[in-house]
Amino acid sequence: MEDGRQLPRPPRRVPAGAPPLTQLQVSTPRAPQPPPRQPWKFGRFLAGFVVVLLILGAGASGGWYLRAQSLRLDTEQVLESVRSGVVRVLATTCEGTGEATGVLIGDNKVLTAASAIRQPLSIAIMTEDGRVRRVNQLGSSADGVAVLRLLTRLDVEPVPLASANPDPKAERALLGYTAAGQLTSRSVGTTEQPQALSSVLNTAKLGGPVVDKSGQVVGLVTGDTLTTSTIVPLDKLQGYVAAKPVGRTAEPSGTCKRSRGPQTAMVPELLVAATPLALESQKALGNFLTLENRHDFPALQQQVYSKAMTRSYPESKDRANHETSYFFGAKIIEVTRFDADGANVRMTFTILFSPNARGAKGGTCNQLDLRYQLVRERGQLRLGGTGETVSPTRMCDSD
Repeated sequence: MEDGRQLPRPPRRVPAGAPPLTQLQVSTPRAPQPPPRQPWKFGRFLAGFVVVLLILGAGASGGWYLRAQSLRLDTEQVLESVRSGVVRVLATTCEGTGEATGVLIGDNKVLTAASAIRQPLSIAIMTEDGRVRRVNQLGSSADGVAVLRLLTRLDVEPVPLASANPDPKAERALLGYTAAGQLTSRSVGTTEQPQALSSVLNTAKLGGPVVDKSGQVVGLVTGDTLTTSTIVPLDKLQGYVAAKPVGRTAEPSGTCKRSRGPQTAMVPELLVAATPLALESQKALGNFLTLENRHDFPALQQQVYSKAMTRSYPESKDRANHETSYFFGAKIIEVTRFDADGANVRMTFTILFSPNARGAKGGTCNQLDLRYQLVRERGQLRLGGTGETVSPTRMCDSD
């Protein structure tokens, strides 16, 4: 101050770019904020509980799946494990039935369907590889199970009876032969949910074993017809084959003078090249075997035999020689041309007959190896003779 007066203050500098000060800006203090809320304890518990349920559910469903898989079976795998012990049962009987499936269960015993061998004169079993053995019937049960015993031993692994009934949810398989002699395996569902037998059965499969996953017998299919067929359970089978059998009675042998085997058409297996001549020979000899099994001797004279053979082998002689016979297991192993239009055919087969038949000499089953001469008459091959022996006749109980 020079004269005692206060000099005015210089103007306040405002930074460049700052907005103009038009009013006082008062800063209001913020109210205090509450602390962060902690997570809801029940929610955390619920989430954990849900996770536990999901884990347990996954484990339970996985266990159910594994159990379901363990109760299923592979039909082909089961068949391969036991096929040598599943056999064809063939018989010449008063009623003319005589065809079924059977199963070797050890101790030289075979189980099959009694309906196939009512009043038998002779019975044989044949393995899948063609071996034939004679059997006797020990007896049968009211529910249609027949128990047979081999007369000689057969070097085949038997199919054992299970020690206990299967799990009701366990899948089972039926093993049996078709009429053409092919061994098959088909699922029949479970004890709890069985499959209709009519969907997998034919008459040749009656007597077939029902097996579990391990290849053990847990039942047997029996019945007089396909519609009345049923599965006889394990506990019944165990009683029928026990040392002191329960529920089994003796089956009377046939007393008829004439008996027949199965009436299905026969087709010899062709083991040579399928030339036109071989196929025609197969048809001619198949017709011959079929009519012989049906004992239709007039038809043989008219349809199968040549003129020369009808003169040398009349119907009366044919009937006397074959009134109890049954031919099976035929195989054509050689075909050569005879003259211009004929054929020489070598065929092996098995013949089952009554022990009282002409020339039987107490036997009931022979394996033959014969050569037939077929001649052409009236546009088709006909049998020119009864057959020439190529190798000695063998009993069925020898391999």
